[in-house]
Amino acid sequence: MNSAQAAGRNIRRLRTAAGQSLADLAAAADVSKTTLHGLEQGEGNPTLSTLWALATALGVSLGELLEPPAPPVAVVRADEGPRADGDAVHARLLHRIAVRGTVEVFAIEVDAAEQASQPHLPGVSECMVVTGGGIRTGPSDAPVDLAEGDSVHFGAASPHLYQGLAGRNTAVLLMLHPAPQPGGPGGPGGPGSPGSPGRPAGAA
Repeated sequence: MNSAQAAGRNIRRLRTAAGQSLADLAAAADVSKTTLHGLEQGEGNPTLSTLWALATALGVSLGELLEPPAPPVAVVRADEGPRADGDAVHARLLHRIAVRGTVEVFAIEVDAAEQASQPHLPGVSECMVVTGGGIRTGPSDAPVDLAEGDSVHFGAASPHLYQGLAGRNTAVLLMLHPAPQPGGPGGPGGPGSPGSPGRPAGAA
């Protein structure tokens, strides 16, 4: 499924869920009914401004229009991902992650030695975008090798690992923590907390 087909499917799904007719949405987004019909059929190459107008009219984010179905471990290579182009801004959707809680953003370097990470609390996930070199990461029983520009999103409530594959390996790592339940454990711990990238498994 290409990006135009994914966007068309999502537009049709969201419009139907909102109880809007084709004409209603076209009028709200200030696009022609013919254009909207073509987009829903996966035809054409919608501009960034058209997609923003449709997202606004539907009351959703731009990413929700572009997002294809994602597997439990979602890898996006440097030349993949739905794209939308404007006059000056060229966007590539890597991952769309729904979270109600806290997102921690780390700049990390990963050495060649393999580091095991303890499971995080239930509901915690990680999203890594490799910015230099190469990194092996993901669930311990099914890690993936990432090159510069590749990204991955996976649930981190099970054992996982990190290993650099080149001389210098850098990435941006997002750790997504759901809001803690009243009276229960949870919340972000930051680098060095159990299971975080700064604390190997077995550390006290």
